Amino acid sequence: MASEELRNMSTDELKSNLDDAREELMNFRFQQSTGELTDHTRIRFTRRQIARLLTIIHEKELKLRSESES
Repeated sequence: MASEELRNMSTDELKSNLDDAREELMNFRFQQSTGELTDHTRIRFTRRQIARLLTIIHEKELKLRSESES
């Protein structure tokens, strides 16, 4: 998902996607430890997706905080 699409989502949707991505990463790590994982780039992609989601959630929280102070 592109960053622009993510920025248009609500915070609840982003947090739901974050939970899904973290679960997916856990499954990939489990598959890697058992030798079942064939596409190792999925781990890297999922870690970056988690970072992207956390960044956008943090941006939204800062925006709300600055609007409430004004």
